This record gives sequence, structure tokens and C-alpha cells, in this order.
Amino acid sequence: MILKSEGTFYVFRLRPEEDLKQSIVKVARAHRIQAGIVVTCVGSLTQYNLRFAHQQDGTSAKGYFEIVSCTGTVSEEAVHLHLAIADESGKTIGGHLLDGNIVYTTAEICLAVLHDVVLHRELDAASGYRELLVKKKP
Repeated sequence: MILKSEGTFYVFRLRPEEDLKQSIVKVARAHRIQAGIVVTCVGSLTQYNLRFAHQQDGTSAKGYFEIVSCTGTVSEEAVHLHLAIADESGKTIGGHLLDGNIVYTTAEICLAVLHDVVLHRELDAASGYRELLVKKKP
């Protein structure tokens, strides 16, 4: 099912030492966001914590990393975000965003909040994960 929706944009900046995922969750809960999409996110980190494809646990490292991209869905119920970062040599890695991604100088984020839909997650028997279910807002 494909649904169309109007939206509002929230733009904010995270400061040094803030946790990228926890901060996005905090904004979603504070503004009671039911259906949000990360439109853009750029900035830098001093630590990353990502879960790579087909892995049970996260991988973390400290250093200096540029946020190349962050994308995903956001609601006060749950977030599903992926992050791509580049190290000092330009080597780029990416994965599922976990807690523990610490902002170095800044993270500039734009969220689109959809007015007419709700993003919900339900257990999918095929994948074994809570997968996205888009519903029309009552």
C-alpha cells in the first residue's frame, strides 16, 4: 500500500558529546511524532556504534568520522535509522544506527513529519523483526 501525505519539517542541530540516536528519539517523543523521515543529516562523530548487515551485535570505534548520510523512519514508538560515515582517510562504512554515536562538532538534522499517516512496527513472521506498517491516520 502506498499512501500520500502532507508534511512539516523540523530542523535542529546537535552539539558536541550528544548521542545521535538518543537525540533523535528524544525529539520524536517530545513532539509526539507518529510518522517522520530523516531527510538529511550531516556532521561529525568521535565514536560510532553500528550493526553491520547480518550481524547480531554492534561494532564501535573511536576516532574522527564525517557523517555522510543518515536515513530512516522515526516515530515516538520506534526509530529505524541507517548511518554512513567516512574516516580520516575517506574510507566509508555504514550500518544500522545504535546508541553510542557521539557527536564531535555538530550534527545538522532535518526531519519531515508526515501529517496523514502513522508509522507502526509489527513482528513479521518472514523476517523475524518488527517491520514497518504504514497506516492512514484516523
